Amino acid sequence: MSETIAGVRIPDSALAREATALVREVGPPLLFDHARRVFLFGALRGVEQKLEFDPELLYVGAMFHDLGLTERFRRTDQRFELDGADEARRFLRSHGVTGEPAERVWTAIALHTTPEIPLRMAPEIALVTRGVELDVLGIGYHAISDGQRAAVIAAHPRPDFKNRILAAFTEGVKDRPDSTFGNVKADVLAHFVPGFRRGDFVDVIQGSDWSE
Repeated sequence: MSETIAGVRIPDSALAREATALVREVGPPLLFDHARRVFLFGALRGVEQKLEFDPELLYVGAMFHDLGLTERFRRTDQRFELDGADEARRFLRSHGVTGEPAERVWTAIALHTTPEIPLRMAPEIALVTRGVELDVLGIGYHAISDGQRAAVIAAHPRPDFKNRILAAFTEGVKDRPDSTFGNVKADVLAHFVPGFRRGDFVDVIQGSDWSE
């Protein structure tokens, strides 16, 4: 039976149920609850902005967006966003969702920490970012009602979320510091990993093999 939270219906297809089960299995409650809030907040922002979006694609994008922070899907040779994006595309293809829809979800996850650009793209891409921004950064906090926010938090609590999600970010990227060059996760390592030195864009240009 389908579940409704804050007026948002949780997708109940076989694909959505398997996505839910996978995230429950591989991630701690912290990441599961965060992923569900990202879907709910993203959907609420979509309604508020009168966007037409595919709830199932948005759900997979939201549920898989932080898989790169989990032990099973965490790699050390690429950005963590790509870990989740690659797995989401594989998962969708295994369920017969191919072509542009699968690529749309891949893009939504790959760009979810990139400011501004996703918001100019397809609704599902924009709304994964909207959901992440609201839950992690508080961007758009007042764009939904107090009642909607309370209903989401009642279903998926966020105790000490700021500290716990920062710890999860640190654990998920500390073994691939080079992958944080030019993106927000460099800030995380700068705060929490002693000795970390962020890459510098100017140094890369000046230190390249070009003579001038």
